[in-house]
Amino acid sequence: MSDVLIAPPGLSGVVVADTEIGDVRGDEGFYHYRQYPAIELARSRTFEEVWHLFAHGYLPDEQASAAFARRVRTLRPIPDEVGGIVASAALLGAPRTELAALRTALSAVGVATGARPLWDATAEQGLADALRVAAVTPTLLAAMYRLRNGDDPVAPREDLPVAANWLYMLTGHEPTPHHARAVEQYLIATIDHGFNASTFTARVVASTGADVYSAICGGVGAFSGPLHGGAPDRALDSLDEIDADGDAAGWARRQLEQRRRIMGFGHAVYRTVDPRSELLRGIAVDLGGPLVERALTAERAVTDVLAQAHPDRPRYANVEFYAGVVMESCGIPRSMFTPTFAVSRVVGWCANILEQSRSRKIIRPSARYVGTPPVR
Repeated sequence: MSDVLIAPPGLSGVVVADTEIGDVRGDEGFYHYRQYPAIELARSRTFEEVWHLFAHGYLPDEQASAAFARRVRTLRPIPDEVGGIVASAALLGAPRTELAALRTALSAVGVATGARPLWDATAEQGLADALRVAAVTPTLLAAMYRLRNGDDPVAPREDLPVAANWLYMLTGHEPTPHHARAVEQYLIATIDHGFNASTFTARVVASTGADVYSAICGGVGAFSGPLHGGAPDRALDSLDEIDADGDAAGWARRQLEQRRRIMGFGHAVYRTVDPRSELLRGIAVDLGGPLVERALTAERAVTDVLAQAHPDRPRYANVEFYAGVVMESCGIPRSMFTPTFAVSRVVGWCANILEQSRSRKIIRPSARYVGTPPVR
């Protein structure tokens, strides 16, 4: 065993694959999609254009962008064969279990549409499955949310871009361009973020040669945890606690004294300001309102307390803190914050799944046994 390499807890700092999809430079406070700075894409491009970048490897011109948008918009409807399963999955769950229901619904869609194991599928078939799963995910999530609340699902509209269509399917009303663009920028900024837990999980499943839907369901399962995609609504819950307490700094000190994690602050990779948080703070300020003002005040107070407690490693507001502020300001229900995150991240998962499938090599690490010695 002395020659066996033991990885650090959580595989922190361990490189497990080569990728052309993107990278996160935590010490620099920077991340990119392909060769493009992700925040710049969020500021200047549409979601469909960036989706094309992930699916095909390059940014489209106007004609290719329009053709791609038409293609993915036709893939939004839920197949008729799984309508009953979707309704059942929605009604069996409880609030904030949307991602658990999504796993059931996606599995049904994969079966109904004849998704093939990636080991057997051609590149074109794998891409077709990836585009469909990313296109239908928002429709499934919105339909199950509305069914759970006693409302009829709202069918997707082919004339609306991804973000506007998502808000429309959730609320039943076409959003203002201001709100649609704010959500679109959030979605672009969160498509991919290195080998996070859900992306790595999806790639592990894909490495077995399984179909795209199976790999996505694995990613969704990892994503649902409160230490990963489940954080935006909890970050806003913390803001509610601060408001009720009336003393943001005192509240933060008590959280530290009780060794409770302050959701929405700090990041596993960034050692400086989270660039996504900076983008979303600006979007929130542009949206305005009392919630934004409370968030800005709370951020300053909590950041100061964390800096005093950890002078060697300051902790700043991360993407989840202002993500919740932006989504609530745009009318997205709190229980749908994490599902909204999934609407974008599924595009990144798909790109990683297809890239992993091309290696034709299963991911199979080892574990070190530390239990009671076996009797031989």
